[in-house]
Amino acid sequence: MTSILLGSDELTAPSAAAFARRPSGFTIRVDERAEQRIQRSRELMHELIATAQPMYGITTGFGDSCVRQISPDKVVALQRNLVQYHLNGFGPMAEREVVRATMLIRANCLARGYSGVRPDVVNLLVDCLTNDILPLIPERGSVGASGDLVPLCYLANALTGQGDVLFRGNTVPAAEAMLECGLEPVVLQAKEGLGLINGTSFMSAFALLALTDAAELAAVADVCTALAMEALLGNRGHFEAFIHEQKPHPGQLRSAATIHGMLDGSELAREYSQVLSANEKLGDNRFLELDHPIQNRYSLRCAPHVTGVLYDTVDWARRWVDVEINSTNDNPLFDVDAGTIRNGGNFYGGHIVQAMDSLKAAVGSVGDLLDRQLAHLVDDKFNIGLTPNLIPFINDEEQTGLHHGFKGTQLAASALVAEALKLGMPASAFSRSTEAHNQDKVSMGTIGARDARTVVELVQQVAAICLAATCQAIDLRGADKLGQGTRAAYELVRDRMAFLDHDRRLDHDLAGLVDLIKSGALGAVADKFGGDR
Repeated sequence: MTSILLGSDELTAPSAAAFARRPSGFTIRVDERAEQRIQRSRELMHELIATAQPMYGITTGFGDSCVRQISPDKVVALQRNLVQYHLNGFGPMAEREVVRATMLIRANCLARGYSGVRPDVVNLLVDCLTNDILPLIPERGSVGASGDLVPLCYLANALTGQGDVLFRGNTVPAAEAMLECGLEPVVLQAKEGLGLINGTSFMSAFALLALTDAAELAAVADVCTALAMEALLGNRGHFEAFIHEQKPHPGQLRSAATIHGMLDGSELAREYSQVLSANEKLGDNRFLELDHPIQNRYSLRCAPHVTGVLYDTVDWARRWVDVEINSTNDNPLFDVDAGTIRNGGNFYGGHIVQAMDSLKAAVGSVGDLLDRQLAHLVDDKFNIGLTPNLIPFINDEEQTGLHHGFKGTQLAASALVAEALKLGMPASAFSRSTEAHNQDKVSMGTIGARDARTVVELVQQVAAICLAATCQAIDLRGADKLGQGTRAAYELVRDRMAFLDHDRRLDHDLAGLVDLIKSGALGAVADKFGGDR
């Protein structure tokens, strides 16, 4: 069992994603030092309430209503109303992995001990995670500035025993699921509703899951490129270390090393010297048309310069997300050492939206790269002797002219890439003034993170099509000529999808390849035969 220690500032995007997808392998507990901070901040809050001073969201209203102070006897009702008036989300319900990640991140935020929230609230969050009691949370409704107010209210509502949750595969009332697990709903006290909803946990959940999948997708793109190089009889000298060491972006170096390593031993993708020797010598001629180009098209030759950007974007974006999920991102905060309350804007999702806007652009560009490789594979004007649309070689006159191979999948890939590129517009560019101009500059972080999730899913589907097509082309060339790394990848694909010897529906096959991509098996091949990620 892997242990997650809340409030210790040790949570990482990969570990949170792993928990969200496979929770049974984890235990969660709160750090002892964090428990002490939680208690001290709670005590300070009650001391300050007793002074009758106005404290935002505790003894005042919310947003532009912060000018309206209430008496201490109204603080519980205020928190209840806060949750109720934000229960107005729309759209599909967030997937279970997103909800788990959201709950884990929110518990980690509150466990840091600066929010004035009781240990009971943090512990109930942990207990719900342990029992896999997952609130139904609509995806739409957050501008990502005063945190994810609307989505997180569905989480807060569930902790009070209200609303519906997903429990053991069924949708049931939250109170019913808690009762079955021996848990008691909480009555939200001063600051606790605000502490639960006034933060970036929902957008961060989408972000860390998208990052994890994008890192795997970069490795899969390298696998696709290596296979395409062999299918198109390319020059693997394009990936020699010397070239990329002269422009040493870490991601570019990693991508080139992976592709070159996977092609080791290939009889299809040749070294530069082999390309030269395969061509006729100029001799006394003043002009000669070469049979084998000494350079391949950009979608092959420049692949490390495209996929490398994704590697590097994942690298820095992951650091930002790690900071975010280990932050106290609500408001106000309690400074126990100074004995006072601090008002600020840590709920703002600026870093998440910038990271996700960059990630979705980098992922979309990789999708475009793969689509261009696919276009060369299926077009017999460019595929160097392969069949049109990669149809099988047919000797039966009755079947001649009937089959169209990968023509339809290339159409689908173009549509998927177009949609991914359309979503590349930065969400951060669409700030809207809202809430009586109190939230007059907003991040749109949740929309950006959701977009990044969608772009990753679209490009996973494109990559599945490219894997199918390149392996089809390899079979037409001769799979016995593959390099060591590409052979391992080819065998994984062939375990999921047979050679296309006649026209048939491919959606189920391609769905299986998407599952292969998500499994991490292709990334493991890239690690074994190529560069470390």
